[in-house]
Amino acid sequence: MNDTFLNSANAPYVAELFFKYKDNPKSVDRSWSNFFNSLNGDELSILGDFGGPEWKKRPSNIIDDVAFDKVIRTVPNADFNSFKKSTLDSIRALRLIRAFRINGHLIANLDPLKLAERDYHPELDYKSYGLQDSDFDKEIFIDGSLGLERATLREILTILNETYAASIGVEFLHMQSPEQKQWVQERIEEVRNKTIFTKEGKKAIFSRLLESELFEQYLDKKFLGTKRYGIEGGESMIPGMEQIVKQACLAGVENIFIGTAHRGRLTLLANVLGMPYRGILSKFQGNLNDPNEVLGSGDVKYHLGVSSDREFDGKTIHVSLAPNPSHLEAVDPVVIGRVRAKQTQLKDKTNDKVFALLIHGDAAMAGQGIVAETFAMSQLLGFRTGGTIHFVINNQIGFTTTPHYGRSAPYCTEIAKMVQAPIFHVNGDDPEAVVHVCRLATEFRNKFKVDVVVDMFCYRRSGHNEADEPSFTQPLMYKA
Repeated sequence: MNDTFLNSANAPYVAELFFKYKDNPKSVDRSWSNFFNSLNGDELSILGDFGGPEWKKRPSNIIDDVAFDKVIRTVPNADFNSFKKSTLDSIRALRLIRAFRINGHLIANLDPLKLAERDYHPELDYKSYGLQDSDFDKEIFIDGSLGLERATLREILTILNETYAASIGVEFLHMQSPEQKQWVQERIEEVRNKTIFTKEGKKAIFSRLLESELFEQYLDKKFLGTKRYGIEGGESMIPGMEQIVKQACLAGVENIFIGTAHRGRLTLLANVLGMPYRGILSKFQGNLNDPNEVLGSGDVKYHLGVSSDREFDGKTIHVSLAPNPSHLEAVDPVVIGRVRAKQTQLKDKTNDKVFALLIHGDAAMAGQGIVAETFAMSQLLGFRTGGTIHFVINNQIGFTTTPHYGRSAPYCTEIAKMVQAPIFHVNGDDPEAVVHVCRLATEFRNKFKVDVVVDMFCYRRSGHNEADEPSFTQPLMYKA
């Protein structure tokens, strides 16, 4: 047998085969049986060399979760049965940790309406790896994974569920850059994927939520039945957008260009870009501040664009929301083009001063080809802008079409994997979690200059628009 398989990445698999062979030589393939038999009692020294010499620099934990060679070296003279059990426990625990890093999002609490059951997946069940209830309080060597050298199974599961399966689900191991994967893993695991906000921070989030909610309620009462495509059900977008703008400003970004469709645009104008309420309300009443504004387009209020300057801790950032037609996502390449042009004007060759923020609906994200085209062009030499933050208002429905009938992929964000963008799925009913992932997304974009996606699961409280009767067009969803 060729021994090129003997490397640290395969060590857990080979170890399990070896232990099966020791119990019953006929339980493994003949080629493996012949190989293990050829070791002539020198099994531990051979297995101990899987990771290479002790002085060799180890790869990141992303690439090599299981430091099997370290387990071997620390107990060379241990009783074999005890050694076998402790080694297998370590292997099983580290495989479980790896599984949560890959698939923890599949059981995360993402849907505020809880329309689908997501509380179990066989690859995330510790029993699938040979661990038992009796192992809950037994210490297991995990070699620094999750920031711990040793931990009980109970502690491991608690940390994994808090980090990868609470209000946030993260997809990042599809990325090919070890540095990017390591950054995401460390940033979420070191704080268990949540920010501990100060009292002032919580008040700021609440204030943004309250302002957006009261504004939407006022419009609903004052202009009953008038189309405005409100953000009710997804209000957490507002403090999330505020966090992106703030973190960008503090990082030295001078300009943000925003592209969005109609949903939530008016609240975004008022609460993030600072457009006076008077200017917005005048559009409902048909009054114009300046007759020269009438240019013949007859456009609607929820296509408005505006620019403003925001200040944070003595720093200023210019925020520009592009006007948008009714054709969903058509604004995407326009915004990216504006960013590229501004970067050229400012001679911003490092892409530190200007970036784009695109806000999508879930159905449009998956269904509009222009989204895929925008992603496909994002890394091309003549079009790259140093990364875009994509924020998805995931209503879990497109007009009247549910995801089951609208796309083949499990998430509307699958298209982002074509550029290896990390994807942060988050429950829109947890505003602190939304703000947390928006901060991570902004930091990631600023550091690596590539695209990143925030997928906020929420719902439409008033249906497709304010003239809709959702209990008729989406009866099952609105029973929830």
